[in-house]
Amino acid sequence: MAILGTLLKKGIRLRESLEQEYSSPHELQKQELKKLMIRARDTEFGKKYEFDHILRAFKTSNDDFYRVFSSRVPRYDYEKMYAEWWFRLKEGSKNLTWPGAIRYFALTSGTSGAASKYIPISKDMVRAIRKTGVRQILSLSKYDLPDELFTKGILMLGGSTDLEFNGTFFSGDLSGITTGRLPVWFQRFYKPGKKISRNKNWGEKIDRIVEMAPNWDIGIIVGVPAWLQILLEKIVATYRVDSIHAIWPNLRIFVHGGVSFEPYRKGFEKLLGRPLIYMETYLASEGFLAFQALPNRKSMRLVLNNGIFYEFIPFTDANFDENGDMHPEAQTLSIDQVHPHTDYALLISTCAGAWRYLIGDVIRFDSVLESEIRITGRTKHFLSLCGEHLSMDNMNRAMELVSRELTMNSSEFTVLGLPDGALFMHHWFVGTEDEVDAQQLMDRIDATLKRLNDDYAVERAHALKKVVLTKLPVSFFYDWLRSQGKEGGQNKFPRVLKGAKAEAWLAFVRERGIRLD
Repeated sequence: MAILGTLLKKGIRLRESLEQEYSSPHELQKQELKKLMIRARDTEFGKKYEFDHILRAFKTSNDDFYRVFSSRVPRYDYEKMYAEWWFRLKEGSKNLTWPGAIRYFALTSGTSGAASKYIPISKDMVRAIRKTGVRQILSLSKYDLPDELFTKGILMLGGSTDLEFNGTFFSGDLSGITTGRLPVWFQRFYKPGKKISRNKNWGEKIDRIVEMAPNWDIGIIVGVPAWLQILLEKIVATYRVDSIHAIWPNLRIFVHGGVSFEPYRKGFEKLLGRPLIYMETYLASEGFLAFQALPNRKSMRLVLNNGIFYEFIPFTDANFDENGDMHPEAQTLSIDQVHPHTDYALLISTCAGAWRYLIGDVIRFDSVLESEIRITGRTKHFLSLCGEHLSMDNMNRAMELVSRELTMNSSEFTVLGLPDGALFMHHWFVGTEDEVDAQQLMDRIDATLKRLNDDYAVERAHALKKVVLTKLPVSFFYDWLRSQGKEGGQNKFPRVLKGAKAEAWLAFVRERGIRLD
């Protein structure tokens, strides 16, 4: 068991995992926030918001610490955090929101807004991501897996490790930043290796991996579902085999994240010779928040004791407007105040200098006691033009059910909310190569959404009178990502398009001669 054995020989212990296993979430998070604030108390941010004073509240046995922290430190979204603090980090300023200088910035995929965002990555955050990655590898001991799997290669399909440098800082995809700093012991397992991973041309990188594929013995693949599916399709086609297992017979595990896997499952499994174990991760540009810790669960466990403090905002009209922007008076909760089966937007404070930062994701607890969550959407990726409150989770579930009902394969889709005279409409764009009538498909999706969402059902009889669907080749969606400079790596197609992104998409569609009735 080379990987697990190497970890144990290097003295990496299970202490953090066991600590979370046998401690209350509230106590772990209290201690984590205290550690973060002690580290940052002498930064400009810590001095401005009097971290020394807030830290005194941790001495009491009650929950004064959270009341004082949440009342004294303001909430931030990216625009506010960047305008007040992070732009200075890019200029080389030190000790602003986290001790020392920030030399690395992760560029987000930019699906929520018009441009990529620069997220600071501290040395402490790189270490935290690495530690959580180790915890996930160690969790494989809970699966019924053959010992020889842990001697096989791990293919990690991510961004280029050849980062941009402007004389002050490096920037690039988070996967490129972290992969370029893998520990020495892990490099013997890592594919595609340093040379290929440095390539910035996504097409050339894929071609090189395809060329080398027969020379590798891969047991685990890691990446965003869409791009890994494209890679596997190309390998299977190039070598004219029935499945990827003809090339990688020991492939057993797919570690994925970024988007719901369900829309991709049917097409992905056509490429397999036998079933894989699927493990979901929640690795955002701001940190490694959660991973699937136990077999046969669809939920992920929040990592509560490794550099991140969480707060939760009920995702309701009282706290967010129709554009997904947080109200100034929005209610925030600590982890001991949440309930299962309720949608919450996440605020995080991290060891990279994000403080009470709205990450943009919406989650739901399956189990509060075990801190088991699932991602249900994005604050910006939902539709509520007239009170229909249609979430990304609703859309993914509807597409999953309808695709199964029609025996159709559709891995990509997006939805736009548009005016329709004095009323409103939803325009669906669905990628599929299968023969299916667009109107029938829309009717089935519409009927399914009415069953899944009472608010949607009500508004379909009132202000949301019209829903339409345009069927497109799946490649169309990836062509658009390429046109936006968002090909490969951690980039994924947004399930809802709004504002400038929606206008760019509609222009792209029209330019290619697609009629939009």
